[in-house]
Amino acid sequence: MKQHILPAIKLTALTILFFIGVYTLVIWLVAQLSPEKGNGETVTVNGKVVGYRLEGQKFTADKYFWSRPSAAGYNATASAGSNKASSNPDYLKEVQGRVDSFLVHHPTVKKEDIPSDLITSSGSGLDPDISVEAANIQVNRVAAIRKIQREKVQELVNAHIQKPLAGLLGTARVNVLALNIDLDQLK
Repeated sequence: MKQHILPAIKLTALTILFFIGVYTLVIWLVAQLSPEKGNGETVTVNGKVVGYRLEGQKFTADKYFWSRPSAAGYNATASAGSNKASSNPDYLKEVQGRVDSFLVHHPTVKKEDIPSDLITSSGSGLDPDISVEAANIQVNRVAAIRKIQREKVQELVNAHIQKPLAGLLGTARVNVLALNIDLDQLK
């Protein structure tokens, strides 16, 4: 028995040392080679960090495009979905509240035309992107509030459409933070 326990303890100690020390150091060194030194892709406006490109943010003002709802409250440290079933009464009430709120701000839109990503939260709760349909359906509201021609706002949305990777992987999407930053710079 002694001949089996001692090698197992040694292997365990070596594995712990490797994964706590060596592996962590290698990952940290690789991160230091990235442009942001492993701190994520920050978005700056006029020298001030306003967000992260890969992290969703809450926009509720009518003059901005709205993000996908977050079950984590847009908190990266609490990133998670709600894990509620689609038949859960609390979840259904939450979604119905989002539908009702959306329809108040978009009176010309029919309930069945609301893109699902504007009323359901994502698995991570931090999606930085919305579908092209979700951006397009908000164009009229944003243009009216900002008193900008609808066509100008639509052009801006079209300029922010990110195509699927290699034209095959994923779906077309719009980064809400980047779109809203450029929207603020429109005259």
